[in-house]
Amino acid sequence: MDPLIGTMTGADLLYVGSLIVGVGPAIITAAQDDNAIVVDCTGMTIAPAVVDTVAPAGGCGHRSEYVATLTPGIACDFLVVPDELAADVRDAVATVMTRPGRVRALVAAGRPVLWAGRDVPGRATAPEAGVPAAADPTGSPRIGVWIDRNDFPHQELTADGRYDETRGGRPHAYRGRYWIDGDRIDYLDDLGFWAYGEFRGDELHHAGYVMKLG
Repeated sequence: MDPLIGTMTGADLLYVGSLIVGVGPAIITAAQDDNAIVVDCTGMTIAPAVVDTVAPAGGCGHRSEYVATLTPGIACDFLVVPDELAADVRDAVATVMTRPGRVRALVAAGRPVLWAGRDVPGRATAPEAGVPAAADPTGSPRIGVWIDRNDFPHQELTADGRYDETRGGRPHAYRGRYWIDGDRIDYLDDLGFWAYGEFRGDELHHAGYVMKLG
């Protein structure tokens, strides 16, 4: 779906880490020089693993902004399916849902998810549906009142897994449940909406605010 590259036949794809670094014929020579792992995909189609509806509609002005393409410099998200299942990108992507056993490889951000039609051992699994059970945050150093540098929101995280946010002096502006997973915090407000934040060192970044424990 990159208009400059288009569709290629008999081409190679080279990726390093989480990025695509090359697309086109004869890349295999450079890959062998660099002791790369080479996988023969003869008879297969390599396609983006997600479909971008923004770039074709003019939503991305620069190639560096593209997503869901096989453009060098873009995140490495691709799948490999038999040619007969890849009339176009959407058909190829649909194979993941309709015929997962026919997917020869699915790579997300450079990490294999499916390989030869089977789950890659140790891969992350899809989250279960429904509101998760909250882990007991008692004793967490993140419990307390977080205050924005401009003193506008005050967000209190309590040991019972609840938050209570004051906005501009208005108490209980937002209240609900929270879950902490590593450096990520998810919120389910009592009004029904979801939000999230991120802990970065001693700061909590949430909805454009930067807060520290008061």
